[in-house]
Amino acid sequence: MGLEYLKHVSAVEAVTLDELMDEYGDDVLNYAYAITKDRELAKDVAQETFIKAHYKIDSYRGQSSLKTWLFAIARNLALNYLSSSYIRRVLSFASVKPRQTAMSAEAAYIGKQSADDIWRIVMSLPDKLREALVLDLRHELSVQEMSGLLRIPEGTVKSRLHRARQKVEAQLKRWEHEQR
Repeated sequence: MGLEYLKHVSAVEAVTLDELMDEYGDDVLNYAYAITKDRELAKDVAQETFIKAHYKIDSYRGQSSLKTWLFAIARNLALNYLSSSYIRRVLSFASVKPRQTAMSAEAAYIGKQSADDIWRIVMSLPDKLREALVLDLRHELSVQEMSGLLRIPEGTVKSRLHRARQKVEAQLKRWEHEQR
């Protein structure tokens, strides 16, 4: 590991703040938002994450991906903000946007409404379930990466993902039944 580690460190030390933000800015912001449920607070967390990462880049050891390392910083900062004097505000669902492909205006509207409904459900999940599902769906982290980031066993990650999916599916079925 010695020589490979040295190559890795020198490559990472050359990373600039702009490069980090360009590559991972949206991911870190969206992850911070999933934790805080507050767009302005998420922006503060994301900004502080990149500043902290830039000054601490030499402490990055390559044991996880750079993205996962940034998520760990963002998570710690977000949880610190939430445990301080910040009061949670009303959730703005318009700021969580699903991935879209080209389609007709009607299909786009229906698809957007469905995606918005799903994200409303996801964002209403208990914190631990929501965080796991967002890391899986939005940021496509592996169970192993989530386990390291959240500092919980892989089995717990799988359990949270399973419970989160069950809750989302149950809520969607209730909504479908109510619309009939």
